[in-house]
Amino acid sequence: MSQVSKEEVLRKLEGVSHPAIGGNVVEKGLVSDIFIADGKVYFSLSVSAELAQKLEPLRLAAENAVKSMDGVDAAMVALTAEKKPGSGGSPVGARQSAPPQPQQPPQKAGVPGVGAIIAVASGKGGVGKSTTAVNLALGLQAIGLKVGILDADIYGPSMPRLLKVGGQPEQTGERMLKPKEAYGLKVMSMGFLVAEETPMIWRGPMVVSALTQMLREVAWGELDVIVVDMPPGTGDAQLTMAQKVPLAGAVIVSTPQDLALIDARKGLNMFKKVDVPLLGVIENMSYFQCPSCGHRSDIFGHGGAREEAERIGVPFLGEVPLHMDIRENSDAGTPVAVAQPDGPHARIFSDIAEKVRDQIMQNAEADAAAAPRIVFE
Repeated sequence: MSQVSKEEVLRKLEGVSHPAIGGNVVEKGLVSDIFIADGKVYFSLSVSAELAQKLEPLRLAAENAVKSMDGVDAAMVALTAEKKPGSGGSPVGARQSAPPQPQQPPQKAGVPGVGAIIAVASGKGGVGKSTTAVNLALGLQAIGLKVGILDADIYGPSMPRLLKVGGQPEQTGERMLKPKEAYGLKVMSMGFLVAEETPMIWRGPMVVSALTQMLREVAWGELDVIVVDMPPGTGDAQLTMAQKVPLAGAVIVSTPQDLALIDARKGLNMFKKVDVPLLGVIENMSYFQCPSCGHRSDIFGHGGAREEAERIGVPFLGEVPLHMDIRENSDAGTPVAVAQPDGPHARIFSDIAEKVRDQIMQNAEADAAAAPRIVFE
């Protein structure tokens, strides 16, 4: 079965229309970002903000049309709304009949059956965030929690390799995806949907749509916590997760050197600005201990993340050394928390997991205590 082309997809979409747009989606220039890989088609429909609410049937019709094509196994369509320039407020000098009312933040919808969602983030790449996220998830499992992990790095998914799991997810009768399972964890990643060598050349709206679907259209079941391995930096994906998902908190991973800490501060400040609790900071690659002579070397410096955590009043969760066992097991798809569950590195991640769990519980208790109570007399 040959793969469809972009031209064939566009011809199929010429049959998709809606009265609100006055024609089909192709002639109106709404189709953008067509991406085809492994029998799956991804694209977005760009519409005006005022029509976005009523055009969900158009999105669904476009998705079903493409799914019906020979050579297409699945399709994902994002409906992206753009405001016209200047539509965000009144013209300069215009009179207002009443002062603007403060807007209430939108209610963040949770994921059914999931107790808490936490983000593992870093200000930059190359600090071992994904390896830390996997071993933290396994550490949480080791202390008795039911855990899932969402690989939110659309451009560079790591979970298929780190957990040695692959293949396309199955679909339930309710059009939900079944997560993969590895070492007792439930796992979802874009790496299950496209080949490892396929570059994801997507703009922000498609990334946001994919993240939303991987979180909310997956049959996670009953879980105590989902660990979200965030992409590095502070872009669309991070902001979307922070603003639209009820995160129980964020864990920041950094190495000790000043350059990494500068970027880690950006991540910390982003979560602060969107009112996501900071569960703490982990110093990864904190030191190197020679396996032959036992001599310790602070290759990247030492203690920088701890000092930063103390400076801003955030819990310091622990130090993870730069060690061959962690690297080799990660590359082999057998994280050190699984390969050496009674070893020193697994204990480090279990200790960090306990601190994260305690922080989540403390925050939940504080929120409950602050909630208003109605007393009948």
